[in-house]
Amino acid sequence: MPSLAGIVLAAGKGTRMKSETPKALFPICGVPMAELVGRAMREAGVKKPVMVVGQFVEQAREALGKNYIYAIQKKQLGTADACRTGLEALGDYNGYVLVASADTPLVTKEVFSTLFSKAKESKAICALATCEMSDPTGYGRIVRDDSGYLKRIVEEADAAREEKKISEVCTSVYVFDAKSLRNALSKLRPSKKGEFYLTDVIELFSERGNCIVVKFADSKTFLGVNTRWHLAEAEKILRMQILQRHAQEGVTIRDPHTTYIHFDVRIGKDTNIEPMTFLEGKTRIGERCQIGPCTKIKDCSIADECSVLLSHLQEAVIGKGTRVGPFANVRTGTKIGENARIGNFVEVKNSEIGKNASIAHLSYIGDSTVGESANVGAGTITCNFDGFQKNRTVIGAGAFIGSNTTLIAPVTIGDRAITGAGSVINEDVPPDALAIGRAKQINKENWAKEWRQKRTKRAKKS
Repeated sequence: MPSLAGIVLAAGKGTRMKSETPKALFPICGVPMAELVGRAMREAGVKKPVMVVGQFVEQAREALGKNYIYAIQKKQLGTADACRTGLEALGDYNGYVLVASADTPLVTKEVFSTLFSKAKESKAICALATCEMSDPTGYGRIVRDDSGYLKRIVEEADAAREEKKISEVCTSVYVFDAKSLRNALSKLRPSKKGEFYLTDVIELFSERGNCIVVKFADSKTFLGVNTRWHLAEAEKILRMQILQRHAQEGVTIRDPHTTYIHFDVRIGKDTNIEPMTFLEGKTRIGERCQIGPCTKIKDCSIADECSVLLSHLQEAVIGKGTRVGPFANVRTGTKIGENARIGNFVEVKNSEIGKNASIAHLSYIGDSTVGESANVGAGTITCNFDGFQKNRTVIGAGAFIGSNTTLIAPVTIGDRAITGAGSVINEDVPPDALAIGRAKQINKENWAKEWRQKRTKRAKKS
């Protein structure tokens, strides 16, 4: 049996979010809120937390993955009922269990570890985290007796006028002795709304003197997300923490206020991140890179010493020393070798670009293989779609594709072959050959002059 279990309460509908998406699955810096809480629990020592969800269990599995035991709260009967559902999924486990709401996404490993260690040291059956809030509206208030000991927690809706002035709040982050929690939950009575509050358990435990309060200084850690604006506030806090972490690890962040980096992004030291840059998903960036400005990169792997300027990249692999941009669009399935050049207004999709290859200007390369040191001239396009299926273009190593060439796939350009500028190529070109596919030029003397004269006379008559 594990020495520490965890329960994430994620079954709330989040009606104030005004969305069909369950509140717990709203992302913050690229990670669902519930997953951020679950990760903090796992980092604190919980091997596989219980995720208590509502009827959206399949949606939760898809978003959160296999790191959880999923338990379904069939009816929304309050936090205590959700906790009871989570305990049932733990079977006969009788150790300590962390409990937290999925809408406290900024809670950290340190908070959980501190609660756990304090509870063990004092042999308490409960420890809860509190903090002072400048605006405690919406939070349960911590009511203490004359000696300063915890007496009970009163919910906002049930608080008297004087109780609402209390600034110390319940953060909905706890550690319980599982056996004691089961017994206490069985004794709860429903509220006027027919719900069971987990905070009522605290009053039962505090009567026995076995519940301790751990007060934390940083209230931002316990920010609750109930609205879209709360979501934005939480994202801003976490975003700045992420940027600070990267800066401490040797990454230059030129302008934190316009730089957006997701939680799971990794960046090597001595890389510069310029303003208006978005690094999303599980992007990996190497050392000594220059990224941005005005660049968006999602789920890409970028090797050392690369430059990406004013461009968009998604699900692509970029080799060492390669330059991309400005205004390039590198799409899903693209692999670019070392020291390649993808220039201005170039779009590459589902293609393999060899090392030292150059596609410098105004081109579309789709479903293609471009060999090492090949040079693709400005205005070149691969016609990969015939109306029914995608077809592949192969450009050999060292080939030179003249400007404004149209390559009608499927077609292969051999190694070191050359295509004449303005050509339409729809047949394979042998290695070292020159391919020209364009109409013969004809010059008609004085045709333009005579045409203008006719148009001028016609205009005067009308």
